[in-house]
Amino acid sequence: MKINSTVLLTLILLILMMGAGSVSAFLGFDLGSSALKGVSTPDGRPTTKFASNKANNSQQGGLVLLKEEEILKIVKARIEGKTKAAKSEKPEEDDEETNSSKQKPEEKPPEVVEEKPLPGFPVTAQSQGVTMTVQSARYSGGDLLLKVKMQNKGKDSVRFLYSFLDVTDDKGRTLSASTEGLPTELPVNGPAFSGTVSIPTALLDDVKKISLALTDYPAQQLKLEASNIPVER
Repeated sequence: MKINSTVLLTLILLILMMGAGSVSAFLGFDLGSSALKGVSTPDGRPTTKFASNKANNSQQGGLVLLKEEEILKIVKARIEGKTKAAKSEKPEEDDEETNSSKQKPEEKPPEVVEEKPLPGFPVTAQSQGVTMTVQSARYSGGDLLLKVKMQNKGKDSVRFLYSFLDVTDDKGRTLSASTEGLPTELPVNGPAFSGTVSIPTALLDDVKKISLALTDYPAQQLKLEASNIPVER
């Protein structure tokens, strides 16, 4: 019986392929075995790891684990040492503070230079029984201080609004001024009231005399005018 040449060729190819596969598998297994020589399976047990690590650390002089009692003793000793050191340093700091406070000189408030009252007073203005008297004038600090006394001996009480106080110099210029202590209302036959009118000295460089003019509010029926008040230094 004749064998077909195609079938024979197919069988030969199958045999060759199986042989090549077997040879490749054998060579791969041999190469893998030689590559894994000296490699061992890791030990997954924690007790074994801990024992081995402890042995290695003791041999190499590494970390030494302390007991809990020893750790507490060390911490307590350090805390006590810091407390004693702080107590010993505190008196020294207190002494330094007391010494520095003793060495600091006492600060005195700045003295205000005041000049004697100027001559030519008092200057009086009167209207309808109401009197305004400029008793004195003196320079203090950066202001000219006019001491003013007011009294009402008329028939009716009088009210004032000191924003209407008109202050002019001997050249007719209006000066800014502020008042302190002057009454807003003068009762009939009441006591005399005293206050102060302040004028900045920067406005009085070339001024020799000033005038004050004040009217009642809101009626504006009387007018107090104190003229020729000497302010020259």
